[in-house]
Amino acid sequence: MTRLPSRYLTTLAALMAVLLAGCGDRHDELRQWIAAERAATKPNVKAISEPKRFVPESYQQTSAEPFSSAKLLTGTSVRGKDAPLLNAEMERRKEPLESYPLEAITMVGSLTRAGQARALVRAEGGLFDIKVGDHVGQNFGRVMRITESDITLREIVQDAVGEWTQRTTTLQLQEQAP
Repeated sequence: MTRLPSRYLTTLAALMAVLLAGCGDRHDELRQWIAAERAATKPNVKAISEPKRFVPESYQQTSAEPFSSAKLLTGTSVRGKDAPLLNAEMERRKEPLESYPLEAITMVGSLTRAGQARALVRAEGGLFDIKVGDHVGQNFGRVMRITESDITLREIVQDAVGEWTQRTTTLQLQEQAP
């Protein structure tokens, strides 16, 4: 391995010092520009409004206890005017169409078999044949009437107060696009 003469080392050291000194000036200019930009920029922050004062409401108990266990459907016993109907619905075996929400079931046709009106409904790609008395939907829906254009159901649902009540729902025949 050969050694460089000392004059080359001195020249190399001087050249590196000049290069490093040149870099220092650019950093100083950059720092000055950043400082000037920070001084010129004014923050635009809106003040946060005061929070609204919380005013608690006192609880006025009515005749019905809102957290009563009777309102929860924990067993097969339910009280109220529709209790016998709901208890019978809870004790019977579920039918296949009761696993689908009513919004996922569409009526696609009707027919008469042995003098009895029947309807064809579609749920998740499957086609089902139903008759009066069958159960449809997740709200204890029971088919009450079938016509050529619609199916009338009686459902048992909870109202806003938590009481069980009956309502009538209709599934309309869905026309297929050509």
